[in-house]
Amino acid sequence: MRRMMRTDVSLMTGMVFCLFVITTASVQTARSDPRPTEQAIEDQPGFVPSPEDEMLPPEFRKQVVFFRTVEAPGTIVVHTSERFLYLVQGNSRALRYGVGVGREGFQWTGLKRIERKAEWPDWVPPPEMLVRQPYLPRFMAGGPGNPLGARALYIGGTVYRVHGTNQPQTIGSAVSSGCLRLTNPDVIDLYDRVPVGTKVVVMQAAKL
Repeated sequence: MRRMMRTDVSLMTGMVFCLFVITTASVQTARSDPRPTEQAIEDQPGFVPSPEDEMLPPEFRKQVVFFRTVEAPGTIVVHTSERFLYLVQGNSRALRYGVGVGREGFQWTGLKRIERKAEWPDWVPPPEMLVRQPYLPRFMAGGPGNPLGARALYIGGTVYRVHGTNQPQTIGSAVSSGCLRLTNPDVIDLYDRVPVGTKVVVMQAAKL
């Protein structure tokens, strides 16, 4: 009887260990994907990212790249399918930033202009967002924990913005309600480079 009990305990211990290994491997595999396409991440007002959190994978860090376009220098061009925002520099060059874009059902295209700019903007969730996430605050003053981040550039004729974020892990993903989000260091850099009136071209990949 004791021998059978020892055998049962050994079997149970082995099963628990195997389950732990499989679960750990699954988590590590999920985290190893450097470029998620969509994430079910909701807004987290009050969360303050660290400098380490804002260190993006190399492909999403701000960099000068070759970029052929007919748009004039100073134009913002967003390729949502690529998760990149380009600030045209001329001579077939652009500053490229990694961005988070609108998730399925919240994607859009168009030719617009920046109508105003704000530093550390306040956040007022729109009614449709409150329906989906009724626990969100109705108003949040600007600051490090604000979901709009350090800067906002308001796109005329729309409810959308190019803004910072307190969730830098979402850069490179389709998670927003249509706005374009950058890390706080990147949106501060972009904010300082573009004036009100800047042309914004938002493009989606052509559907086959």
